[in-house]
Amino acid sequence: MRRRQGIIGCALLACTLAGCGGEGAESFIDPSAMAQLHEALRKEPRLPEGFTVRPEQAWRMPFGPADRNCRALLEPAGGRAPAHALTAQAAVSYQGDGLGEQAAVGLARYAGEEAEAHLDALARARESCRAVRTSSGTDLRLSELPVEDAGDEAVGARLQGRLHGYPYVLDVVFSRVGDTLVSVVHTGMNDVDSTRTRKVVAAALAMAGA
Repeated sequence: MRRRQGIIGCALLACTLAGCGGEGAESFIDPSAMAQLHEALRKEPRLPEGFTVRPEQAWRMPFGPADRNCRALLEPAGGRAPAHALTAQAAVSYQGDGLGEQAAVGLARYAGEEAEAHLDALARARESCRAVRTSSGTDLRLSELPVEDAGDEAVGARLQGRLHGYPYVLDVVFSRVGDTLVSVVHTGMNDVDSTRTRKVVAAALAMAGA
């Protein structure tokens, strides 16, 4: 177990993201839930062959500012889940053996039925996010990624094109398991195997206790 002050620090960070004490009074941080999520992500995951089992720091988008709908799709896996009614969250990443391959997992727990509402909002964001383009040579087009048998309900998308001029693919999948939103990003240069993406999602759901 990490030192208690580390858990408190994580709780304070999540409290900031949730807007505790401000408008969104329904949001509150549950220290016990925070500890549970961090513990879940410390367990050895059942990731596809070729991935490291040791978690690394949360994933971050590899490009600059994007359309707000596209940002909404990519931020949760990096530990920036929707804030309203958020009670706990944790995020990690894992390196794969493919060229530029990386998997990111974010877990976010919500009060009431907000996990379902946030998933609906993310589905709408997917419909509105058409492409990501930057002046540094990034041009990624979005398409729907079919997802089946992933939690209570799920939404998926694929961004494919060029990142800073190089071929790049990014799969993003959101699954809801009860009051928990499970976010997964699976990236790689040139191509990403959708079968491996589904296996990463299955591993993330296992971490969430599905």
